[in-house]
Formats: sequence, structure tokens, C-alpha cells
Amino acid sequence: MRMLLKIIKDFPWFLWSGWGSIASILLFLALWDVGNHIYGDLVLPAPKAVFSEIYRLFSTPEFLVDLELTVERGLLGFAVSLAIGTILGLVGGRFITASVMSRPIVTILVGIPPIAWIVLAMIWFGFGDMTVMFTVVVASFPIVFVGALQGSRTIEGELSDMMDSFHLSFWQKTRDLYFPHLFSYLFPSWVSALGMSWKIVIMAELLSSNDGIGASLAVARSQLETSTALALVSVMIGVLLFVEYIVLEPIKKEVESWRD
Repeated sequence: MRMLLKIIKDFPWFLWSGWGSIASILLFLALWDVGNHIYGDLVLPAPKAVFSEIYRLFSTPEFLVDLELTVERGLLGFAVSLAIGTILGLVGGRFITASVMSRPIVTILVGIPPIAWIVLAMIWFGFGDMTVMFTVVVASFPIVFVGALQGSRTIEGELSDMMDSFHLSFWQKTRDLYFPHLFSYLFPSWVSALGMSWKIVIMAELLSSNDGIGASLAVARSQLETSTALALVSVMIGVLLFVEYIVLEPIKKEVESWRD
């Protein structure tokens, strides 16, 4: 609770510290507008036209339903891969035999392209939520697993022995050594898995679903509605940025404050 209150208290400062990111976004928009003047509206609509389309989309009840469905699929698949990958990765890092046995399996999972998993999921589960969820989990799981495995295997035994010599409790060792060390490996893998989940859920919906943002993107592509397609892409990027930088990043800064 104390950590949560501190995150809320420091949140305005966190927003102010992001001015550099805002400047880079404004530069990107300026280059985008230049591209519009060069290539025209059919290839690259102007930012103003795309933002107008975003406003229109959010005023449409059907789009809000599709957005909620896509976010639900992506976050649920991410949560499943996070839970399974973290637990199995920590176990694999704790036991050498489990680590050696899991390595070829993870290599196989990483080596199979996501599009192949989508095709297989369509054969196994048909069209619908299960295909999308399965693809998200199987594509994101290896990222989380490897992060947890590396974090678990690199805990320094000498530090643990030193803590034992001072007769510290298991809770103190967990709070001051295990958790900070593991989190420095887990959090980047969680962020990477979140980005992968978001990309995969859109791809899976585009190919195997009749609803969600991915299905809307497929319709925009078939009708050559470039402004709608860019508006949908912008919404997807906005959701990802919100979750990563507004929700996750303040938590990361608070948990890793011990580095300062």
C-alpha cells in the first residue's frame, strides 16, 4: 500500500519527465505530414485526417466493443503467458536438469513463426477466441520464460551466503536480494512479452476472427481505406504506450529505486 501511494504521489513528476518522448512524437508527426505532402492521401493520409478518423471511431459503439474485445484477448493471453512463463522459468533456473530439458523446447517455440502458430490454431480450434488466445500465449511464453530463467540462475550465491551469516529472515532476503534481482530480469521480459502479445492478437484477429480491431483492420485493407487503417494502427499503438509507460513504467521506477 505504501508503494502504491508513493507511485500515485510521484506520478505528476513522472509525466513531466517524459517531455523528451513527447518531443520525439511531435517530430514523428512532422515527418508524417511531410510524407503526406510527398505521397498524397491515398498512400499516407495527413495526421489531421487520421486523428479525425480516430475521433469518429471512438464515437461508434461497434468500435468500442471491438476495442474492448481485443484488449481483453491481449491482456488475458499476456497474463497467462506471464504466469506460466515466470513460474516455469524460476523452476528451471532453480534446477539445472529442468533448465537443460527446457532449452530445446523453448528454442523450438521461438523458432516457429507466429503466422505458423495462427495457421495451426485455426486448424485445431477453428475461428474464434481460442485461436487468438492460444497464439498469444505460445508466442509470448518463451520471452517470459527466458527472462525468469536468466534471473533465477544469476542470483549470486555469495550475497545469499553473506545474508545467511547475518541470520536474516527469508522475508528479508526475499525483499532485499531475491525480488530486486529477479525483477531486473523479469520486468524487461514482461514488457517485451506485452508488445509481442499486442502484435500477435491483432495478427490473429486479422486472419482468424470476425470481430476485434484486427478484423476491422482487414476490412479497411480490403476497401483501401488508408486513413481508417492508420487510425486503427494509431489506436493500437496508443493502448500499448498507455499500458507500458503510464501503468508499468512508474511501477518499475519505484521497485528499482534501490539502484539509485
